[in-house]
Amino acid sequence: MQHPEQTEYSISYVSRVAGISSRTLRHYDHIGLLVPDHVAQNGYRFYTQNQLIRLQRILLLRDMGLKLEHIAEILEAQRDEREALANHIQQLQVQRRTIDRQIRALEHTISALENGENMKPETSFDGFNDQYKEEVVERWGSEAYNSSNQWWRSKNAEEQSDFFAQVKELNQAWVDAGANKIDPESEIALNLAGRHVRWLRSVPGTPLDSPDPEQRRTYVISLAEMYVADDRFAKNYGGHAQFVCDALKAYVIKATEI
Repeated sequence: MQHPEQTEYSISYVSRVAGISSRTLRHYDHIGLLVPDHVAQNGYRFYTQNQLIRLQRILLLRDMGLKLEHIAEILEAQRDEREALANHIQQLQVQRRTIDRQIRALEHTISALENGENMKPETSFDGFNDQYKEEVVERWGSEAYNSSNQWWRSKNAEEQSDFFAQVKELNQAWVDAGANKIDPESEIALNLAGRHVRWLRSVPGTPLDSPDPEQRRTYVISLAEMYVADDRFAKNYGGHAQFVCDALKAYVIKATEI
């Protein structure tokens, strides 16, 4: 395989084409997230294609809302750049399909307002509950997604707002407990885990509806591990996802019924 000639790019050039400041690039270098290919005797930083590819991935992950420390962990775990970039493409394609549907939904609402018509809720909210559709279907089947999606769409705006408020309150309770270094096997943590499981049970169509207790336990454990492994979920717990995971696992072991 022929490798492209390693052209060098100055920090000012990379800053301009990537749309980020030189100060940001120097910060990335300082924390070891993006180290330049070499630094000249005059202190100027120079980058090659390898660093540009890494920067592209950093910016993609940053735009997804991930913190720099989480981005560093992901880049360290994903050594195969081609595979990682292919995964990015898949994620962006899912986001694009969802955004396209949301745009059509908003256009429908605008049209209804301009023409003095009543908006159709089933059309106006199309695409707003599909962020994790493909993953839900892959993990637990289309019936699970359809049941939960139908349940969500049956709620009015106030009920949906109340649900989000409950989620926010629960997440904050986890963050507070983690910040206070609560033992994940303590009564406080186990009570919080029980509250979390009851919240999960409030959403129909999940494996918690299964009559098989082992399937219910496996579901909670798999979610707990996903909270740590997937930064989209981990960021909800303010750096305490491992505490949430450990507490939920301890609850599954100790609880007589899930």
